[in-house]
Amino acid sequence: MTELPFTLDQLRILKAIAAEGSFKRAADSLYVSQPAVSLQVQNLERQLNVPLFDRGGRRAQLTEAGHLLLQYGDKILALCEETCRALEDLQNLQGGTLIVGASQTTGTYLMPRLIGLFRQRYPQVAVKLQVHSTRRTCWSIANGQLDLAIIGGEVPPELQDALDVRAFAEDELVLILPPKHLLSRGDVISREELYQLRFITLDAQSTIRKVIDKILSQYDIDTSRFRVEMELNSIEAIKNAVQSGLGTAFVSNSAIAKELDLGTLQRVRIENISIRRILWLIFNPNRYQSRAAETFTREVLPLFPNLLPEALKMPVGIES
Repeated sequence: MTELPFTLDQLRILKAIAAEGSFKRAADSLYVSQPAVSLQVQNLERQLNVPLFDRGGRRAQLTEAGHLLLQYGDKILALCEETCRALEDLQNLQGGTLIVGASQTTGTYLMPRLIGLFRQRYPQVAVKLQVHSTRRTCWSIANGQLDLAIIGGEVPPELQDALDVRAFAEDELVLILPPKHLLSRGDVISREELYQLRFITLDAQSTIRKVIDKILSQYDIDTSRFRVEMELNSIEAIKNAVQSGLGTAFVSNSAIAKELDLGTLQRVRIENISIRRILWLIFNPNRYQSRAAETFTREVLPLFPNLLPEALKMPVGIES
């Protein structure tokens, strides 16, 4: 084969259609016209001599050949982006891009502070933050779409051998009450008093809720006896519900600094119980690590107050 039967632009279009589910939305996301997208797909199918989309339904569905091309196209585009970042590094942090990822809580409350510190020192470097589930973030690291990430959950078993995973910091999960709650008058409550509370929680499949249930069970506390009044899909929604007096909740200590200062939430401790989880720093040791990623790891991450000693060791593939 003397010439490739596809271009990078065609791969980008294929990826956009698969993500958006329609040719029109894909065209909008790429800032091109729909006829241009359709023409590129037709040319690509003619060059490959296979159909890439089933055109019978309302949503653009990939054929088996389309899925196969998308799978390899993702890898090709990721490698192209990695190449561009490596070339940008020649400017010695006078430009370039740092792409970091995080799971929900760390991405909302921790990463913006760390990125702010980095930007103060290196304003020329563009920083992108992608906040997704732990599983999706890990796969983005594995596929080379992120330089590094901090997650609060466990790395999927199928990726544990492929990624450099190290304990980064401790995150304490605390019980919050509305300020006028009867139990908020003291700093500590008993275990038995937990069963008297009305709880507001994340979904049962969320990482934080699984951690809380696991740790409390180790202290012989039966979380199935908790009175769960409602399940919400974000920490901010949970905090607002608690402030409104609708119940109590467990949240990351890093998520309530502002509310504690303003006095809109009260933090209480459970007698002789500490709920802590490990935040994990993850890299892909087989991918190019940019100077921006090296610098972020070496200069900014150690500033986090709950840093664990082993996190100071540089990951494989990054020079100290």
